[in-house]
Amino acid sequence: MWVGTIIGAALGFFWGGPFGAILLGLIGHWIDRSNQWRVMRGGRAGGDFARVGSVSAQTAFFNATFKVMGKLAKADGRVSESEIQLATALMDHMRLTDEQRQEAIRLFNEGKRDGADISAELAALRASGGGSSLIQMFIELQLQAAYADGAMSDAELTVLMAACDALGLTRFGFELIHQRFQAQRAFHSRSQRQAGAERPNQEQEVRNAYAVLGVQSSVSDSELKRAYRKLMNQHHPDKLVAKGLPKEMMEVAKEKAQEIQAAYEVLKSHRKGNR
Repeated sequence: MWVGTIIGAALGFFWGGPFGAILLGLIGHWIDRSNQWRVMRGGRAGGDFARVGSVSAQTAFFNATFKVMGKLAKADGRVSESEIQLATALMDHMRLTDEQRQEAIRLFNEGKRDGADISAELAALRASGGGSSLIQMFIELQLQAAYADGAMSDAELTVLMAACDALGLTRFGFELIHQRFQAQRAFHSRSQRQAGAERPNQEQEVRNAYAVLGVQSSVSDSELKRAYRKLMNQHHPDKLVAKGLPKEMMEVAKEKAQEIQAAYEVLKSHRKGNR
């Protein structure tokens, strides 16, 4: 707000002493006020300028998440109980207000309709400026929905491929996320076994941990650490929220980061024990 005033006053003083500082300072202040008014006027549609991008990205992510989930749930012709439970669990996990929950349900039901068009929501998400980390988080959430009943059908894969095309994500990029998701799913299910159940196979757990980090077992310790840090940076909850992840989804992002951390700890322990 004061940039123009300060610059104007400094230039004015340089050229014309105190009088010049006052004159150009007033002109700079007028420019500052004009810019502030334009920001406020633009902000009435979506918040002040400093928050427009953030709010827009959060809204785009929220809308696309639940509408695409609805379309995935209906993709194979019937919405299963497990798919409904997953969407409901996500709403619970986000601790949505009553108003937000109603909006999420509305979007999910819209996505379930025959021939539902998700292109507008995906276009808004792509244009929101959240970047690749936000798109990766979105695809991971949709993969959770696709696997809610145990397996992903061809029809669900078709919906996901269409979503990737709309978001500018390549097939190769999707496969990397998909493989990492499957590894995280296997790693998480093994780590969540109840006491007294069969102990996880350590060899399989280590393989899954490498897959979670997206590296081969032959990488050096420094390469492993770099891969871990890169993934943690991509999944850091605060950074994702800054890029447009709705703050209500921060707990979901935290869980993703914790799984990456757990996989890295398994590998560190495994490597230390084999020295």
